[in-house]
Amino acid sequence: MLLMASSGFGIVQMAEAHPDSFWETIRPQFEHKTWQGVSLWDLIQPSFMFMVGVAVPMSCAKRRQAGQGILGMAWHALTRSLLLILIAVALSTKGTDKQTVWVFTNVLAQIGLGYLFLFIIAALSWEYITACIIALLAGYTAFFALHPLPTSEQFTSIQSIKVPAEGILQGWFGHWSIHFNAAAQFDRWLLNLLPQAQAFEYNSGGYQTLNFVPSLATMLGGALAGQFLTHSPLEARSKCVRLFVTGVILIFLGTILDIVAVPAVKRIWTPSWVVLSGGWVLLMLSAFYWLVEIAGFRRLVFPLVVVGMNSITIYVLHHLCSGWIRESLHKHLPASAFPSEWLPIIDRCGVLLVLWLFCWWLYKQKAFLRL
Repeated sequence: MLLMASSGFGIVQMAEAHPDSFWETIRPQFEHKTWQGVSLWDLIQPSFMFMVGVAVPMSCAKRRQAGQGILGMAWHALTRSLLLILIAVALSTKGTDKQTVWVFTNVLAQIGLGYLFLFIIAALSWEYITACIIALLAGYTAFFALHPLPTSEQFTSIQSIKVPAEGILQGWFGHWSIHFNAAAQFDRWLLNLLPQAQAFEYNSGGYQTLNFVPSLATMLGGALAGQFLTHSPLEARSKCVRLFVTGVILIFLGTILDIVAVPAVKRIWTPSWVVLSGGWVLLMLSAFYWLVEIAGFRRLVFPLVVVGMNSITIYVLHHLCSGWIRESLHKHLPASAFPSEWLPIIDRCGVLLVLWLFCWWLYKQKAFLRL
């Protein structure tokens, strides 16, 4: 959430202003890949969704201890799903829009669409969860593979959207090309059933509603990790090693799948992307687990705890208020605080600081927004 709220720390804008510089070297890590591949920025959403899965076994255990039954927990899961979807739709509807924009590619909508299924499946043993993950990924691969390959005429027929060359894949991989894959065709049917200002044709970034199906596999992977961390009798060091080794294996497997089977594309959450991103998230989890549970550097991660306790708050505020915060800082601070050569970084770090301070104030007040 901190990385998301940073808006990339202005790295992309610095690279544009200073070509062939250090900023240009690190720029690819602070923006999404156009289509196939992985960057640091691409890992924000899978990390968030994975952590949702990690939290579910812990949350359910806490609710059972408090005496809540299965029906009460199921009702809570259902209402949380609906609220997440509605918040996502509200955030997707801009002030200039004449009516509600019914799209479901926002990360909150993606979590909401899969959350009830996550709750149900996460209650099973690890063998059944693993089987569900495999079934989801295999079934989603077949769903794309059985859809007809796109033709060159289809891409040239798009007048309003510039089709990135990287999004047009060849041969077998063509089933996962931008705009004319199975999930894109599904959205052209589903979203046009809903009231729209104009007929839906394409998502400009290639994101699709059905991404929630394979991303459910990402959340279930998190649930497996949550079960392992809470129920395994192993000592902390052994847990950390197993998380790390599993992450390395998944990165290797995801890379192989990306080369020979299914392209790793975050924008349509392909099965190989689930495996590859899951490996990277496990490496990060193992690093933080070592830092906090083994090395004991709890104070070092306090800034992350402040945000983690109000993750939805900072997410919503970033979407709604970042522009206003930036304008207010320029109004109330002297011009000397915004030297032009560093302006992109200062602007975005200033917004991040204000958002963090607000979360810190909420933390001190013990006020936590939960759904």
